[in-house]
Amino acid sequence: MSDDPKPPSWLKSMNKLVVALGRLGVPAGPSQVLTVPGRRSGRPRSTPMTPFEHDGALYTVAGYPGADWAANARAAGTGVLTRGRRSRRVQIVELTAEQSRPVLRAFAEKVPVGVGFAKRSGLVTDGTPEEFEALAGRLAVFRFDQR
Repeated sequence: MSDDPKPPSWLKSMNKLVVALGRLGVPAGPSQVLTVPGRRSGRPRSTPMTPFEHDGALYTVAGYPGADWAANARAAGTGVLTRGRRSRRVQIVELTAEQSRPVLRAFAEKVPVGVGFAKRSGLVTDGTPEEFEALAGRLAVFRFDQR
């Protein structure tokens, strides 16, 4: 049995709401929606996330270990990133634990909503860059490259 936190019960409903707003062309805060084929079904799976820029590239961090969307993104390798009515195809590249360390440090400073989520889920206590860097290898970190 893992000590990793599970997603909160309200997350699925909130994600559906954000995806629905996106389909209407209404951006929901800083979030964007990543759509990839499901790794088993092949059907499109859409998940809100908060990508951020670091050293000239665009990254995202899974909100908790073992996130389903991360497994789908890993399997697909490509997807569509949408904000409001704008979409773009992206190549999805997963970083190694070592590569993810500076990105996780930057996440702690650039994505306050993600820091709050990590605190509520018990992944971090204070949300410092050092705490996030220590999550390297536990949280999936992806880079989105323009296709």
